[in-house]
Amino acid sequence: MPFYGPVMLARILLAPISLALWALACPAGAFELALPLRCALGETCYIQQYVDRDPGPGARDFTCGTLAYDGHEGTDFALPSDAAMQAGVAVLAAAPGVVRGLRDGMPDIRVSDPGAPALAGRDCGNGVAITHDGGWETQYCHMKQGSIRVQPGQRVETGTDLGLVGLSGRTEFPHLHLTLRRDGAMVDPFAPDDLATCGSGTAGLWAAGIAHQPGGRIAAGFAAAIPDYAAVQAGSVAPPDAQAAALLFWLHLYGVQAGDRLELALTGPEGALARQQITLDRTQAQTFRALGKRLSAARWPAGDYTARYALLRDGKPVTTGQETLTLP
Repeated sequence: MPFYGPVMLARILLAPISLALWALACPAGAFELALPLRCALGETCYIQQYVDRDPGPGARDFTCGTLAYDGHEGTDFALPSDAAMQAGVAVLAAAPGVVRGLRDGMPDIRVSDPGAPALAGRDCGNGVAITHDGGWETQYCHMKQGSIRVQPGQRVETGTDLGLVGLSGRTEFPHLHLTLRRDGAMVDPFAPDDLATCGSGTAGLWAAGIAHQPGGRIAAGFAAAIPDYAAVQAGSVAPPDAQAAALLFWLHLYGVQAGDRLELALTGPEGALARQQITLDRTQAQTFRALGKRLSAARWPAGDYTARYALLRDGKPVTTGQETLTLP
């Protein structure tokens, strides 16, 4: 048996959550959580999935949004690429407590990779479980092989380094899956006291507060051709040079919904190069788009190339931004 209770991660189904069991875990009391990894939320990391608050076969996050899937029992703090994972992002104890158990030694490999080993119930991959006062427990999953720095029985404080974000267990992207329990019952740290309503009206258990972000930018950049999605995931897309056959801007987004409007515009030193406005026809956890122009001269003019993007939902911005490439 694993050292922690079962957790189901991306694209895996669980039996519906019991409303009665959830209620036993609350009220929240004075327990608080810190951000469980060393990153800038919304810049170098983002939340891909929240706890599923739908007790039936559907899925919804605590705002009644789409960033959850059926049976998801935790919060997924994701990194933008494999390169970010390889650079090393620390997993931190979210509250003071005692290490109850851990697992290490599982490889960092996507579960869909033909070379991935059988999980045999080890969906969490490499991880750490910590008990806290008041019957609380936090569980940290998908950590990097060989990175765990604590031992069973060790006392940890808020912010103690536990190891690194990885790609172990049942996952398709580098992230930390954090599950919170009280007396064995799963608790949503964003809305611990109310299952029935959207937003719940509470501040959640985060000591510094974490605002819900319904979607946004994962990564963006420039390329000489539409990049392979595997290269986008890896973080290895090379920018174009002045003689590139084409100059494209690519954008990797999360949390898009059917009906969202995506606006892209690319300009260069001599003015506008390309523009696109599209209405997305599918709700997706992630999507990828590219916009560009082919070279029609001996080389691209020297100077700045700027891409601007906006994802709009019901006419209001979900995320906006710009990226700049400078060619000599």
